[in-house]
Amino acid sequence: MNTKLATKSLRLFLLPAAAFLLVAFFPFTSSAQTRTSAYDGAGKYTGPGSCASTSCHGSITPRTENDVLQNEYSTWIVKDKHAQSYKALTGNIGERMAGILGLGKAETAPRCLTCHALNPPPAERSRTFDVSEGVSCESCHGPASGWLGPHTERDWTHQKSVELGMVDERSLTKRTEKCLSCHLGSDEKYVDHEMIAAGHPDLFFELDSFSAVMPRHWKEPGEPGAAGQSDPWYDVRELTTGQAVQLRESMLRLASRSKEKTWPEYSEMQCYACHHSLTPPEQSWRQARGYGDRRPGDPPWNASRYAVFRDVVHQLDGEDAGQLDNQISQLTKLMSQLNPDRDAVASAATNSAQLADALVAKINAAAYDPASTLRLLQKISADAEDISGQGEQSAAQAAMAIQSLFVAYDRDAKLQNSAELRAAISALFQQLENPSAYDPARFARQMQQVNALLR
Repeated sequence: MNTKLATKSLRLFLLPAAAFLLVAFFPFTSSAQTRTSAYDGAGKYTGPGSCASTSCHGSITPRTENDVLQNEYSTWIVKDKHAQSYKALTGNIGERMAGILGLGKAETAPRCLTCHALNPPPAERSRTFDVSEGVSCESCHGPASGWLGPHTERDWTHQKSVELGMVDERSLTKRTEKCLSCHLGSDEKYVDHEMIAAGHPDLFFELDSFSAVMPRHWKEPGEPGAAGQSDPWYDVRELTTGQAVQLRESMLRLASRSKEKTWPEYSEMQCYACHHSLTPPEQSWRQARGYGDRRPGDPPWNASRYAVFRDVVHQLDGEDAGQLDNQISQLTKLMSQLNPDRDAVASAATNSAQLADALVAKINAAAYDPASTLRLLQKISADAEDISGQGEQSAAQAAMAIQSLFVAYDRDAKLQNSAELRAAISALFQQLENPSAYDPARFARQMQQVNALLR
């Protein structure tokens, strides 16, 4: 677990001197050149160079007078790991993984390019497009050729761009779906147990934490010049909505996987239930805790995408929470068997997805304020025993959620013990640095310490 993934204090700031040189000497095209060379057909991908002019999104410093920062490209190319995603395929690890999987060169393998780059069919590529530019602007915002030229006009609206093919990233639901298309996966994009065995890291996600460390290249509602209504608790909404969409999408993926040739798919299980440091029996917390309804030796299901969301739903809607609890409980029992029943899993996962989907809009529209944020912080940190006992992946979700909620609450409440709380939350992430050695009892004690400091 990389602790940097939860460093919520990272925000947009002025580019260093090295970044200035990179941006200043990059062979940008002018706005006029962009509009004429890249605009060669609706629905085509033009490449990030089309956004790179210093008068468009390639400014060195952010602007405050507009509803966009205008340094989005500069932030992406210098600070965002997405810009380096293609290069990861050309290194030793990428090439070794491709060799193990029999894919040939990783940088040309569709299975790798589907997430490590923008890889549309040739007919959808403009003359300026280059796959080696990695996960770039249009990976998230959609093919630009239809709206690239007119979207700079004075009276042009965001909705007009959406109608011409832009992805509506202002919608938290659609933004989460777009992120999860790679950070969770789908039938076309996926990381399975075979890929993990070859060396690919397991996938995990939390929208607000991941957005903070990209770092953000957009204005949140409430910031000066931002589009839309002011929303001072936007990052809390981002976290809760992201959790709802993540659960829904993970349930749909599980239902789909239950029908595939390889079953069970072991990447759906708790990785470190098997891949953990071996200890003498008298020191084994797993044996001391016992296995509940699960037969010893059967790998437990990874329910981490419900670990935190369960507390969100119980705070916002108790009736829906009870129904979802029952479905997830049934699914956990089914999936924590050596050979889960495919049809039963597909049915339970589909039902869970439907319940989660009904909650997405409700949670996104909920009212958030200091009191509700503090209650959610207290609720999650008080759920220490249950969350920590579900394994390292659930603990990671809790740590990221607690960090995000704390930053949002402290920004408004200005807690007197802020430094002490930051240190206590930081200690949660320190316990996740070696997931193979994760100890739920220690993690639970640390969560309880955070909870005590919130009273």
